[in-house]
Amino acid sequence: MITSKVTYLGDLRTSSTHIQSGSVILSDAPVDNNGKGEAFSPTDTVANALASCMFTVMGIKARDLGVDFSGATAEVTKVMGTDPRRIVAIQVVFSMPLDPDEKIKTVLERTAMTCPVFYSLHPDIEKDIVFHWK
Repeated sequence: MITSKVTYLGDLRTSSTHIQSGSVILSDAPVDNNGKGEAFSPTDTVANALASCMFTVMGIKARDLGVDFSGATAEVTKVMGTDPRRIVAIQVVFSMPLDPDEKIKTVLERTAMTCPVFYSLHPDIEKDIVFHWK
């Protein structure tokens, strides 16, 4: 089954439609690469996908453990390199609004590191992941 359909809108902007849900994501080239920076760039979405994926697998595990971390946030920083232009590092800082025991923290943190996006990113991309618990 097709996952998405991407349409080039011109002026370095795309529209991506998720086939199953119909939700749409716009992307723009970043300002430092000839774009307007009015939406996520394609590399922004890659970096953002890491945090989103980590939250998703942690959420599955947390639900199994009877833990709710609704309201947690993650700040994502993408670091670009040159020659060739590429993502060289992704920094994710999680702010978790609870203070569970050390066993739960360890389980959730280790689970985050097993998300499919984490494993899909090239090993040369540095992944700096930090958790701040309440």
